[in-house]
Amino acid sequence: MASRPTPPDPRPAPRLYLVTPRLADVAAFSADLAAALGAADVAAVLLRLADADERTLINRAKTLAPVAQAKDAALIVDGRVELVARAGADGAHLSGIDAFNGALATLKPERIAGAGGLATRHDAMLAAEAGADYVMFGETDRDGNRPGFAAIEERIAWWAEVFQPPCVGFAASADEVAPLALAGADFVALGDWIWAGDVAKAVAQAAQQLALPETAA
Repeated sequence: MASRPTPPDPRPAPRLYLVTPRLADVAAFSADLAAALGAADVAAVLLRLADADERTLINRAKTLAPVAQAKDAALIVDGRVELVARAGADGAHLSGIDAFNGALATLKPERIAGAGGLATRHDAMLAAEAGADYVMFGETDRDGNRPGFAAIEERIAWWAEVFQPPCVGFAASADEVAPLALAGADFVALGDWIWAGDVAKAVAQAAQQLALPETAA
């Protein structure tokens, strides 16, 4: 795999990647999403959907896709690769190397294929070699578990130094945003904590935190 080219000086600031709660009522959520997207530059939105029948899932994604895309943010569906084209989404995020490999033929080359839930360095490298548009480190699983934060920082720093495909660092709290940017994340994902209060304020503050490592450099 090709080494990452020498970054420009100064290094471009990472961009934000929003992660939704597991949604059932997308109509009510659309106002929060619009507020978040209006508060800062956002590269993508990872849409997590509560379980339902296929038609309901497609309609939920169809409701939010234009909200994201109107702000030039890609709408990425969490899993459920079969919904992407029918919902007008931009791609899918797959958890685990087996799920990722199984989705490639459906997604590529027209749509984004993101890889997360990568338990080992080897799995991350396999995903990149197979054509992942990004790899994500540090996200929580369905039970709310994730690696220790020091291990997440180390994995991102290793990736940023060696590999070309971008990586996403998952921030489980506001305090993790700047350290993930400093470690070398190309994107910083903001999880459930941003939706709990003033969404626009939380996103704007996170965007400010992204620039801090560059300011200090």
